Amino acid sequence: MNNRKYDVAVAYRIYPRVSKIPAMFPEDKLRLAKLCLRSLRASLGAVRAKMFVLLDGCPREFEGLFTECFDGSDLELIRLDGIGNRQTFSRQIEILLKQDSADAIYFAEDDYFYLPGQFEVMLNFLHECPDADFISPYDHPDYYRLPLHSSRQIIRQHGDRHWRTAASTCLTFLTTKQMLARTQRVFRTYAHRNLDVSLWLSLTKQAVFDPAIIRRCFQERIAMGGFVAVSWLYGWPQILGGKRRRLWIPNPSIATHMEDRFLAPGIDWRAHFESACKYA
Repeated sequence: MNNRKYDVAVAYRIYPRVSKIPAMFPEDKLRLAKLCLRSLRASLGAVRAKMFVLLDGCPREFEGLFTECFDGSDLELIRLDGIGNRQTFSRQIEILLKQDSADAIYFAEDDYFYLPGQFEVMLNFLHECPDADFISPYDHPDYYRLPLHSSRQIIRQHGDRHWRTAASTCLTFLTTKQMLARTQRVFRTYAHRNLDVSLWLSLTKQAVFDPAIIRRCFQERIAMGGFVAVSWLYGWPQILGGKRRRLWIPNPSIATHMEDRFLAPGIDWRAHFESACKYA
């Protein structure tokens, strides 16, 4: 029996600058962060979440975003002095491995918008599907247009969604503490300049053995072929000797990255943004 107080432990990293070109508030990170955080709170619904917040060089007003959304007993604020993207990800790994609040753990970045009441859908899939090693909330548009993602995938109906395996995702994802412990060496290579796509390729082992896909990647987009090469550079022990892991993606998407060019397909995100802004 699981007697833990929380359903999920979330390590949420946030910094005060705007990254790339978001679909909302491109010149106001505080408002963008507020919109995204409130959407996560609404998506969690009745899910009990322990929040570990990594505030990387953030002014004090950013702390207020979290104390407004979460009870103080569920919140641990960790103030960092601008250590940067790679080091904050390493701190997420350390925090989630050491915590004893929940078996399910979630790596969260500050520029994702979530659909209300849908976080539990991911948790149900994680608990009910033994081969759910990792889950991303984000149905990335690249899955439908880049050769890197052209390998045959497993498709499964679960709940009100179709789920499919994927080659890679970003660094917002759900897993278990046990799975992170088994794969932490791969994730820790990110601090040593591995790439997010590349570390996922070494875990899922998709594309890394397929010469046709690799050839197409180099022919159609050099960066994609480069991801495969970097995967071998940093992840060859996992590729050759580690267990193949499955990364699952929901369709329709549960969340979207806020970069304007890469909103998850099939959902009127603008309408959701506008609706959420009315209550912000």
